Amino acid sequence: MVQSLCCFDRIFSFGDSMTDTGNDCSQPSVPCLPVPYGETYFHKPNGRWCDGRLIVDFIAEAYGLPLLPPSMAGNTPEYFQHGANFAVAAAQALNYSTYKKVTGLDPPGADHSLGIQLQSFKDFLPIISQGSTVSAIMASSLFVVGEIGGVDYIHGLSSNKSLEDMKPWVPYVVAAISSAVTDLINLGSTTLVVPGNYAFGCAPGYLNIFQSNNTDDYDVLGCIKWLNELSVYHNTMLMEELIKQRLLHPLTKIVYADYYGAQLQLFLNAKTLDFPAPLFACCGAPGQPYNFSLNHPCGSKGTQSCPDPARYISWDGGHLTEAANHLIASEILYGPYAFPPL
Repeated sequence: MVQSLCCFDRIFSFGDSMTDTGNDCSQPSVPCLPVPYGETYFHKPNGRWCDGRLIVDFIAEAYGLPLLPPSMAGNTPEYFQHGANFAVAAAQALNYSTYKKVTGLDPPGADHSLGIQLQSFKDFLPIISQGSTVSAIMASSLFVVGEIGGVDYIHGLSSNKSLEDMKPWVPYVVAAISSAVTDLINLGSTTLVVPGNYAFGCAPGYLNIFQSNNTDDYDVLGCIKWLNELSVYHNTMLMEELIKQRLLHPLTKIVYADYYGAQLQLFLNAKTLDFPAPLFACCGAPGQPYNFSLNHPCGSKGTQSCPDPARYISWDGGHLTEAANHLIASEILYGPYAFPPL
């Protein structure tokens, strides 16, 4: 039996669709995810881009806390008693004006970037801290800042930007994450978890879209090298920035969560972990490469879900299954993929 961890009264998290527990779905103009999303744990769609629980859900469970509610769905002290999730699907690290200036691209959709999420948290602080001081609330809470930044690069990939095109973006994305960390520390946070990006090159969606006839483009796992190089480049720069943050704030625990390294272990040990098709999506378009079609996303007409999502790493080609999330969360919470250890 996995031991419970100690000791936080609440968790607040920020990020994109890998962390969103329902904010995207809480917006009046946005339709909720269709069946079969949520089928494994919740038995119905509930705003998570997964068949069940996310990494942040398993982190909450490990600390004996309820699953985090989406911040947009409540506004009372009771609602925020154990924390809340401010992540929104498709959110970028960079705000829209900065993103356009840095990349030359028009950002997609509404601006739910990291700075906007953080401002929303600040706006709720008077409600959250009723009966307590802000410093007491901050010190007794765990903050999960990410994963975020992936969408900044994904939009570049969808706009046919190359690795060399996007490398100059990385310092700006990392700076935005670091700025959010600084803001939270200045508000009184004493423990933060900052995840890196996932392995882009192992996602069925990108394996489908960026198929190549050149075997040198693939590593021994079958993942696309240059896409993973983008993930590694971002993660390395983020780790270096967090080292600087620790030197500036020696009394604050700033944990780098190596989602990339923990995820790669699933592919390296796929046979042992009973993932017979580690690079295929569980929910997707049968007959398509990697069981993925950009024109037929999970839940749309002509798609179907696999009989047992627990035997897959990828849920819909771009997001992980509950089974994969559980294993990665365990590696972060109890294993070697958190620096320093939680």
